[in-house]
Amino acid sequence: MKKTTVRPWLIVLVFALLYVVWILLRYGGDPLAFALPGTRYSAGVEHGTSGYDGQFALYIARDPLAGWRSCDVPAYRYQRILYPLVAYMLSFGQPALAPWALIVVNIAALCAGTYLTEELLGALGANRWYALGYGLYGGLVAGLRLDLNEPLAYGLVQAALLAWVRDRKGWSAGLFALAALAKETSLVALAGLLIALLLEGRWREILWLGIGAGAPFGIWQGVLWAWFGRPGIGSGGEMATAFEWLPFMGLWRVALASPRVFGVLLMVEGPLFVLPAVWAVVVSARSLWRGNRDIWSTNLLVQAVVLMLLPFSTWREPLAITRLATGLASAVLLYGARRHSRRILSYSMFWLATLALLINETVLPV
Repeated sequence: MKKTTVRPWLIVLVFALLYVVWILLRYGGDPLAFALPGTRYSAGVEHGTSGYDGQFALYIARDPLAGWRSCDVPAYRYQRILYPLVAYMLSFGQPALAPWALIVVNIAALCAGTYLTEELLGALGANRWYALGYGLYGGLVAGLRLDLNEPLAYGLVQAALLAWVRDRKGWSAGLFALAALAKETSLVALAGLLIALLLEGRWREILWLGIGAGAPFGIWQGVLWAWFGRPGIGSGGEMATAFEWLPFMGLWRVALASPRVFGVLLMVEGPLFVLPAVWAVVVSARSLWRGNRDIWSTNLLVQAVVLMLLPFSTWREPLAITRLATGLASAVLLYGARRHSRRILSYSMFWLATLALLINETVLPV
């Protein structure tokens, strides 16, 4: 078959560059329009604007040792150290360059993640063009738009999974370790892999993979505990609520607070996240019951279960749930590839609809 020079990752690169240029033109060329700093944290105004999550990556990227002074919950923000640290190094420690470096890192991470997804799909015998479902997923593009950790974290997860498929287990453990330091939610994919190994009784691999991938994260949590008096994991940002014990209870709590808002959210989040999560639990559990104990089934199951138990503070914001569902979207894509199911692969492209959350800037925290 003749190879084409046009690849999904190139499409994503062109899209990302045009999108960044459009945002810069819209906001007068100011790169801070991506970080959305609020005066409450950037200037210490008690009742000032709150800004959004990307601002904390900016403060850390400007000064990793003192940026915590501008963070709402320092331990929680600093546990996601990799993204701002890479931007700090890319900007050569120059605060004025940090906002630009954050954008560049996310463009590179988004394109690299798409390329790695192409490679995964190819290794699993599926059409590489379905990788657009990853590269143009709204939760990842939102990471580019708002200086968030998702593009780097999930790009590293794709790299870790590809390394595992290619039997480069040491590389896989190291990449999972880096992904965890980019964003702790990437540990869900690691859990899926460990469960697959557990079901097969591969204890030695469980041990060294768990230690190799988890030890750096655990050590860093200890550093944060000593530095800030608390670990980052589980602390949450300001206004965060706890994980739930019942499926979708976080969404049902919206109904208790406002039935009207619940109805609106359900119209959006129902087809995009609720139904896919239920479907994922059913098909992955059935697959495991039938003896298909591979990492694609276990990852799909764990991603769906975690999504169901997300807190009220996540379900009440479509942008937040879209970001947190990135792992599920990727898991569905790879599960479909492993099962050689064109139906599942085609359905995964339905999540391109999440880009609508970014077209209208009024729905963003700007």
